[in-house]
Amino acid sequence: QVQLVESGGGLVQAGGSLSLSCAASGRTFSSYTVGWFRQAPGKEREFVAAISWSGTRTNYADSMKGRFTISRDNAKNTVFLQMNSPSAGDTAVYYCARCGGCGYYTSNIYYTPKNYDYWGQGTQVTVSS
Repeated sequence: QVQLVESGGGLVQAGGSLSLSCAASGRTFSSYTVGWFRQAPGKEREFVAAISWSGTRTNYADSMKGRFTISRDNAKNTVFLQMNSPSAGDTAVYYCARCGGCGYYTSNIYYTPKNYDYWGQGTQVTVSS
């Protein structure tokens, strides 16, 4: 069993920065790709970024490239999402999730929620303009 807990959300001004964390319990977390997703009111959950188990491969949604950075510290079972220059359009609940569908010790990165088997409860990010 894997439990994920996101933290770091809150209110941030447009153009500022915010760092989210995803802390996991369970030994297998560090062996899998981990992703961040977000969901705004009335919208579907969308892919934000993901990182392979080793951290050597990352991928971002087009609108996040150059602004967001995903990283991980496997010794601490934690994945991070650094958000720079956010805009009002980034307001959403942010979720981290383990990509069980990516396989064990692979560099696969998938973009659809159905490939992710364990999810955190989410953290609210509100960007004020």
